[in-house]
Amino acid sequence: MTNSNIDSLSINTIRVVAADMVQAANSGHPGAPMGCAPMAHVLFTRFINANPKNSQWMNRDRFVLSNGHGCALQYVLLHLLGYKLTLDDLKNFRQLDSKTPGHPECTHTDGIEVTTGPLGQGISNAVGMAVAERHLAATFNRPGFPVIDNVVYAIAGDGCMQEGVTSESCSLAGHLQLGNLVVLYDSNGIQIDGSTKLGFTEDVLQRYEAYGWHTQSVADGDNDLAGLTRAIEIAKAEKTRPSIIKVNTTIGFGAAKQGTAGVHGAPLGAQSLSDVKALFGFDREEKFVVPEEVYKFYAERAAKGAELEKQWEEMLGRYAEAYPDLHKDLVRRLEGRLPEGWEKVLPSYTPADKAEATRKLSERVITAIANKIPELIGGSADLAESNLTRWKDAVDFQPETTTLGTYAGRFLRFGVREHGMAAICNGIAAYGGNIPFASTFLNFISYAAGASRLTALSRLRVLYIMTHDSIGLGEDGPTHQPIETMAMLRATPNYLNFRPADGNEVSAAYYSALTHTNRPSVLSLTRQNLPHLEGSSIEKAIKGGYSLATHGSASKPDLQIIGTGSETSIAVDTAKLLADKHGLTVNVVSMPCLELFDAQPDEYRHGVLIPGVPSISVEALSTFGWHKYVHHPIGMDTFGASGPYKKLYERFGLTPEVIAKKALKVVDYYKSHPVPTLDLHL
Repeated sequence: MTNSNIDSLSINTIRVVAADMVQAANSGHPGAPMGCAPMAHVLFTRFINANPKNSQWMNRDRFVLSNGHGCALQYVLLHLLGYKLTLDDLKNFRQLDSKTPGHPECTHTDGIEVTTGPLGQGISNAVGMAVAERHLAATFNRPGFPVIDNVVYAIAGDGCMQEGVTSESCSLAGHLQLGNLVVLYDSNGIQIDGSTKLGFTEDVLQRYEAYGWHTQSVADGDNDLAGLTRAIEIAKAEKTRPSIIKVNTTIGFGAAKQGTAGVHGAPLGAQSLSDVKALFGFDREEKFVVPEEVYKFYAERAAKGAELEKQWEEMLGRYAEAYPDLHKDLVRRLEGRLPEGWEKVLPSYTPADKAEATRKLSERVITAIANKIPELIGGSADLAESNLTRWKDAVDFQPETTTLGTYAGRFLRFGVREHGMAAICNGIAAYGGNIPFASTFLNFISYAAGASRLTALSRLRVLYIMTHDSIGLGEDGPTHQPIETMAMLRATPNYLNFRPADGNEVSAAYYSALTHTNRPSVLSLTRQNLPHLEGSSIEKAIKGGYSLATHGSASKPDLQIIGTGSETSIAVDTAKLLADKHGLTVNVVSMPCLELFDAQPDEYRHGVLIPGVPSISVEALSTFGWHKYVHHPIGMDTFGASGPYKKLYERFGLTPEVIAKKALKVVDYYKSHPVPTLDLHL
């Protein structure tokens, strides 16, 4: 069989099997797979270096399907190449617990690099992967030893190009001169509501030229395999700019409704699918047919990938002999192990130490661990001086031609791009070998919510270092003061959300964030100074919640007060007031992380939150969600205001005097009413 014939057969096989998958599920998107099949076939059989028998080979090329609704395309390709995806898995498309969910998920399917679906996320993740490759290459490569040397490829669609996160990420990619990034833009002119002419008429390539990208176009993406091959070769040879190739395709190529929105997100239908099969030379009645010639052709590419990995492993062995320390550190990082004894540098404090803002205490931790954990890489969305995330001897991650830094640098200047920042950090984490962090004001993680949600869904270790965490930021007012933000984050599965109350709890937050390898963390830090608390410790705080202090003399407390972050010291002062003036015995609980507390054994949790004792919580944020833990939450259910932070705490009743009055009412109420048992059992 000639090369052109096997190419044609392979492409049509991809189209037909993808359409079969959607038809069998009676759900999905056949249009993009059928239109993208030629470019994807060319990319996977001529360019992408990977070993399907070891999908985690470090130096593999990375591929991201940013228009993730077209995932039937990627699943077919993975199956053909011999990844852990059977024909039965393809038949089980979009079914419960299948390996082929409705959008690609890196936690479900062998060979999927990142979880995509929300448009624009995948291409932005690809930018992060390209950053990670450039950084690791600059850190570990030595003459004759290109141990990190791969390309990041992505396919993206019109929808991806319209999302703001794409603009943020790709603008930064152009500045960073990421010549290891190649994007194929599937320009089919169709989206869910119809033609892109309805609302998207810009010249995308001109935009990308302005970003600093190398641009090309392929006029006939349906048939011009030579043109596709040549364009990708040119893009791959471009070393100082990221590349985008606009590929004009026909959505749903070969179907009755090709070129229309009707083929975007619905099965073709039995008759149309039958006609497609006949058009491409397949039996009308047979389903999920893959010719042996196609399997053989793809197996040859897979074998080449396996040979490339073998050659790389041999080089890595020579590298270990020539650079044993570098090799040891690279292996450790790729295995996800933190350096031995790193936690010993975490600072601890006593009440005698001066009061400081937890953002300043965070800076002290970062400074202490930055050189102990060389894989820590990240930056701020143009707020480094406020977030205090740049350590003193940090080098910026920049192209050397800018004279602003080097690719070996570890501090990223994200600019005012919160959403892009989070998506890029997801890509850095997914690439491996690095632990990324992103920073801005807590309120502005809302800008990044689309990406930060995917961090949790993808089980990626990303640290979100968020400062200015409440009305305590003061004069900037309600536009900057988060009220509902923490409730949103706490409602997101798989997150660790920290509001540390003092220096020990800040250190504990970093310890927990870094040692939980499959969960992202949000560290919410204050602008205002906080005292170091009697009874706090790193060891206690890593449990998420603990008894901080008891004020009064009775054997059983009359009241429990839970405080978080900047309100914990207020809870302590309230307890002292209630004990000294009203003779109550009050137990104060510090709760820096509800999620870690929830993970403790029942016995421990009920020992901290004592059943039968009235309880209140104090937090300068929304009270939403607190009824699980206390009988009466005290917080804010309005937006904040502009003014000095102490005046704001007075305005919103978050002072010991006002809280004590409310606490007395709670205690009095439960003198004549049974104390409800809170359901803390998980």
